[in-house]
This record gives sequence, structure tokens and C-alpha cells, in this order.
Amino acid sequence: MQTVAMTTEVSSTIIDGKFVAKNIRGEIANEVARIKDSASIVPGLAVILVGSRKDSQTYVRNKRKACEEVGIASFEASLPEDCTEEEVIKHISDFNNNPSVHGILVQLPLPRHINEEKILNAVYIEKDVDGFHPLNIGRLAMQGRDPLFVPCTPKGCMELLHRYDIEIKGKRAVVIGRSNIVGMPAALLLQRGNATVTIVHSKTQNPEEITRQADILISAAGSPNLVKGSWLKPGAVVIDVGINAVDVSSTHPLEFNGEKYSTLHINFLNFCENISLKYIRI
Repeated sequence: MQTVAMTTEVSSTIIDGKFVAKNIRGEIANEVARIKDSASIVPGLAVILVGSRKDSQTYVRNKRKACEEVGIASFEASLPEDCTEEEVIKHISDFNNNPSVHGILVQLPLPRHINEEKILNAVYIEKDVDGFHPLNIGRLAMQGRDPLFVPCTPKGCMELLHRYDIEIKGKRAVVIGRSNIVGMPAALLLQRGNATVTIVHSKTQNPEEITRQADILISAAGSPNLVKGSWLKPGAVVIDVGINAVDVSSTHPLEFNGEKYSTLHINFLNFCENISLKYIRI
């Protein structure tokens, strides 16, 4: 557990994502073992990596490790940066038709010459464990419908809020960022939890005034040092979903009353996307 500097007027609780992730891994391992015993099926996850981005390679490696820890079979296809869309779709088709593969992840981002929408649409909805297929996102957006899968990082944020007994119903929630991967589905999940949700984006005027109204703030803008303490109201719960290459000795993602708070970086399972979390009680 990382300690955080406080003024005498401020107290805080850090959401311990590593502890939560450890518990979830145990729960998943037990469920996988039950499936193996009752149905003689080994769940299988396939990951497709295009190119050699270091961050993407790290994510894929973490996913492989997570699968090994909980007993899930891992499949991988690594393609060169200059591969064609047809080559990527061919691997997706092979995994779609492989009965040993129950989930498919296409590691994003893809090289610019590849149409991301076309690639993601090629994944069978029943194997779209990233939850990016338009039918899954559409169901997430509709009342009375349930997606087969939900994007993992927003789901991880919600799971942490639930496991720390943070009330969502009736609260004002603000999401900074509107990406298809995090911001938009996070807003939809908070709305499903009966929060009143506002999305702040690059064209929003006076974002600090909006964030000061938030009981729950999820920052998914991919920009370090964006949220200042003056942007927060007392008692706010803050989740920073950001991965940035910064000097951690000099960069502080959050400030409050003149104090600088370092962000706790954690690995959250589903499937091990890196997110940073802080839960501030004032």
C-alpha cells in the first residue's frame, strides 16, 4: 500500500486495486476449476497483436500471465506492423472457428493503415470479451438489454466502486474523456448504476466547474496533471484511468489544498489493464 501525504484537514483512503485483483483472480481460478470439473472444458482466450509497440507487448504479456495464473488456456497471434487487414481478419476467423477459443482480444491501437472498425466487427459477438462489438456496445447503451461483455477498464472501475461500497445511485458522476474504450462505456455503466452522468471532453467549456460538482470523477483523458485539487469538491471519489510515461518523482496527477498526491498504479484483472486509482475522502 502506497502512503499519501495529507494535510491535517484531509484524510483519504486509497482503493487497493492489487488486493481486489488478487481476490478476483482467486474467484476466477475457482470458477475455471469448476467448469473443468463439471463440463471438462478449459476456457481459452486468444489475443491478436499487430506490430511491436512496447506498451501493447506488455499488455499481451500480462494477459498471458493472468491466464496462466487462473487456468485459462492462452492463444496468441503476433503479426508484423505492415501486415494487411486480410491477414488480421484471417487470424480472427481462425479463432472464431476454433472451439477451444472462447474469447478473442484484438490488442489496440492498430497501425493506421488498418481499419479498426472492420477488424473489431469481424470478431464473433459471442467471443468479443473486450465488449467492443457494436452489438455489445449497443446493448450496453439500451435500457432493458444486457451486453454479453463489457469493456474491461470501465468494468474494472465499477467493480472497485462496488467492492469499496461506494454509493453510485443518485450521485453526480463526471467522466473526463469520451473514447470508445474507456470514457463512453464508463459513462454508460455509471448511468446504469443510476448516477447522473456528465462527460467532459476536449471541447467542453469550463471543465473545472463541471468536475467540482462530481461525487464520482473518472478521468480517462490520457493526460497527466490534468485534474487539479481546485477541480474537486470535498468527499469526491476520484479514479484516474491513465497510463502515461512520466517522471514519477516529479509528476503528481492530483493536487488538493496545495498538497500533491502520487497516484497508486495497480494491475487490475480483466484482463490486467493498467489503471491508476485514488479514493479521496475529505
